Amino acid sequence: MLTTSFRPQIPPLKGQDTLTLKEIWRTIDAESCPHYYNFHMHTVYSDGQLTPEEVIEQALAINLQGLAITDHHTVDGYYIAYEYLKRTHQQANSLPKLWTGVEITALLLDTEVHILGYGFNPENPSIRSYLQGDEPAGKMAEAEAVINAIHDAGGLVVLAHPERYRRSAKALIPRAVKLGIDGVETYYAYKNTLPWTPSPKQTAIVKALSDRYGLFNTCGTDTHGLNLLRRV
Repeated sequence: MLTTSFRPQIPPLKGQDTLTLKEIWRTIDAESCPHYYNFHMHTVYSDGQLTPEEVIEQALAINLQGLAITDHHTVDGYYIAYEYLKRTHQQANSLPKLWTGVEITALLLDTEVHILGYGFNPENPSIRSYLQGDEPAGKMAEAEAVINAIHDAGGLVVLAHPERYRRSAKALIPRAVKLGIDGVETYYAYKNTLPWTPSPKQTAIVKALSDRYGLFNTCGTDTHGLNLLRRV
């Protein structure tokens, strides 16, 4: 994992516009990813193979309308992508919207899960300790603590790929709801399909739970390889 001390001043709402994010999530469906939106991807700043600059170039090439880099326990890749987008493409007629994002390992019902945070202020003291590159430990690793930290930083909280864990989405999502989660990654390819396609069985389970609890729906390819249009 690369590290950087580069911390540009981010203007208000740049990457932190949760009102627009909520509006988009209300309309997300199985066709939204990966050609319109992508809210789950990784760069060389955690366990991905793309540089942040390559992420932006691919996003532009496929005309993404919005995206979030969700590296594990760091926003270093976001800062680089934000500055690159602003510096090299500011004259373009249409640019994708880039939100702050992160993926944090946490414990929910004694099960290791991944929690996605979006639209938060990365300089907020509540979340900065989760953005140092390492998995949290002890009480910091409890899902409640992670959810509270993201909320304190003004962000929205999503349970990543709810059907990938030791315990089922039917057990995990209700507990996450009690802890204040905002949404679930409803549309996810649980197999590395090409073209990327949400897995029908798992999607149906997660969407039913999302509807029951009034959650936002998100989608993302969870890219770790060299192509934003697939997982690896």
